[in-house]
Parts: sequence; C-alpha cells; structure tokens
Amino acid sequence: MTPNQIGELVNESSIHGSTIIFGRASCPGAPAPRLRYVKVDKTEAALADHAGHVVILLMFPSVDTSTCATETRTFNKLAVGLGAHILAVTADLHYAMKRFCAAEGIVNVEAGSDFRYRDADGWGTRIADGNLAGLLGRVTFVIDKEGVVRYGEVATELGSEPDYEAALNAAKALL
Repeated sequence: MTPNQIGELVNESSIHGSTIIFGRASCPGAPAPRLRYVKVDKTEAALADHAGHVVILLMFPSVDTSTCATETRTFNKLAVGLGAHILAVTADLHYAMKRFCAAEGIVNVEAGSDFRYRDADGWGTRIADGNLAGLLGRVTFVIDKEGVVRYGEVATELGSEPDYEAALNAAKALL
C-alpha cells in the first residue's frame, strides 16, 4: 500500500484488514510538539535536545514486531553519512529498546520510550482503539533545524514499511 502523506484528515491505518484510528498528526509547516522520552540507558531526553539538527523521527508500535525491527535496522544503515539525527520512539519500555539495539548493533538511531511522558499523544500518533490501543502507529516525520515539521507519512497498513526514500529526500533537502 502507498503511505498517506499527513494532511488535514484524521489518520487511519489498518492491520490485517481492521481499521485503526489515531489522532490528528502534526502537519508539515507546524512547529514540532514537545517530545520527551527515556533512552535505553534510562536517562531522560527530548526532541529539543536535537535543536539545530535535522531529525528523522520514527514512531511505531514495538521493536518486537518484524516491521518495526526492519524499519529500525534499515534507518540505522541509511543514517551513515546522512548528517541528520534519527530518533525512534515507541511505547516499548527502555529495557526492550536496549535489548533490541544491542542485539542488532543499532548505533545510528537513538531509541526512546514514550512510556513515561506519553508526549506522542500531542503528535497524534497513538492508536486510539482496537487491540493495539495505547501503542504508537507507524508514522515518520522530518523536522528541520528550527523545530518545524517538514514531512510526515502515515503508513496505511500498520505492517508496511515507511517510504525510506521520501523521508531521506526530505531530510537531505534540509541539510
């Protein structure tokens, strides 16, 4: 399926044919909402810590799913020499993120957990209903050096990978 570009519509994805709906995601041109998270080393961090850098922000359900794991591994490889910061935020506990990153050699993607702050709610990316309620949908954002969302993509099928090329092109255009 082709990913949805974020716009004025309420975001929808589906999983195995069932529709899941989550809130309005931040639209390109809008300031990036606050995002605080817990890193794999249990320290607290924020998107604001990346001010002055282009950021590719990945939000997805869990690194313990095959698509999320593939997405993280792929961006880890693509990040080499890119010049943008890549941040992956899920509702997973930091323990799961640490285990995954260590096992997979993830060193170019900063992994974070939204479990403490639930700031992803302000981004409109939390799944609102169904058996995955409370997890994050598969959404990719590119944020410029001034903290403005410049690109957004919602995967139409939760099990689909993001459009890597589109996200990378959006980031490269800002570097």
